[in-house]
Amino acid sequence: MMVDKFPRRFILLGGVSVFLTGCASKFSTYTGPEVARLRLYKSKRVLVLDGKEGVLQTYPVGLGFSPEGHKQFEGDGRTPEGTYTIDRHNPDSLFHLSIGISYPNAADRAFAKANGKSPGGDIFIHGGPRKGVDPMNKQDWTAGCIALTDRQIEEVYAMVRDGTPIEIYA
Repeated sequence: MMVDKFPRRFILLGGVSVFLTGCASKFSTYTGPEVARLRLYKSKRVLVLDGKEGVLQTYPVGLGFSPEGHKQFEGDGRTPEGTYTIDRHNPDSLFHLSIGISYPNAADRAFAKANGKSPGGDIFIHGGPRKGVDPMNKQDWTAGCIALTDRQIEEVYAMVRDGTPIEIYA
């Protein structure tokens, strides 16, 4: 009698283990070459991750809802242009995962202040708008951020370290 129950329990526990193993975490690991910098080409809608020896990865992106030109003020829907750094990782993002860009810099703040406005902030590279929706089907939907698919931001989140420079071109 005991011999009959053991195999059933073993099979059931094994099946549960296999099922739980299939539930992937949003936190990937990366052991490849260090990402030395990121380059975003807004007009091409391409994010490039460079290593010391060349390009490591490229991704198609979505941008702010009014992507042309440099971000100047809060709410303008533009994605910044210029040289910034990755300054934080946000595991609790409303958009799956996100990494922060150091916008606004001193020049951005001074320009906005001279015009009596706020420069805005909280510019991120992040995942999709909601689970199961591909942000690439709705290009240029963010408030100024850089959008990837959830799977892509998982890779970028694991690959990129705080302090990595990002160059954003028109």
